[in-house]
Amino acid sequence: MGDKDLPALLIIDMVKDYFNPEKNYPITVHAKKIIAPINKTIQRFRERAWPIVFSTDAFHEDDFIFKGRMHPHSIAGTPGAEVVEDLDKRPEDYWLPKPRFSAFFKTGLEDWLRQRGVTLCAVGGIATNFCVLTTAMDALCHDFKTVILADCSAAASEQLHQKTLDLYRKNPLFPLFQVMGSKELLDSLS
Repeated sequence: MGDKDLPALLIIDMVKDYFNPEKNYPITVHAKKIIAPINKTIQRFRERAWPIVFSTDAFHEDDFIFKGRMHPHSIAGTPGAEVVEDLDKRPEDYWLPKPRFSAFFKTGLEDWLRQRGVTLCAVGGIATNFCVLTTAMDALCHDFKTVILADCSAAASEQLHQKTLDLYRKNPLFPLFQVMGSKELLDSLS
């Protein structure tokens, strides 16, 4: 990445439902581990006045995706669909509820980013192999340079997280699409 890039931090699906001990999601233990690195990255983005987006699932109980094995969760308008309190979300951040996996799907995110001059999307959150990946791919498809933040993302297991990242560590779209740690990204932008 270069010093001429204007990045936006896209934090995906860090919602209260996934951190609710009563729901017992396998991803919860891994998601808790990425709160500190996400907050540190948020702090660095704030210092530079770079855009921060919290994009969260906002499903409906009768959504198509719940006709499979997935159980209803993160229902639009419920506390479970809100950003978990442990993250440093502030009123000036953009909270973007999304109807499906990608933060770009029917949300107007592309226009919002373009209006701010963003050229690079740094994507983290959960799950690495679903919503983080689809958001990263859609960012790339909308002609934004894209980085999946390895230390700011999590999946239902560490093995699944690493295997997903390994698929994209070396790819023909380098340097437009990369996997790196948050410190590495921030160092490359300063």
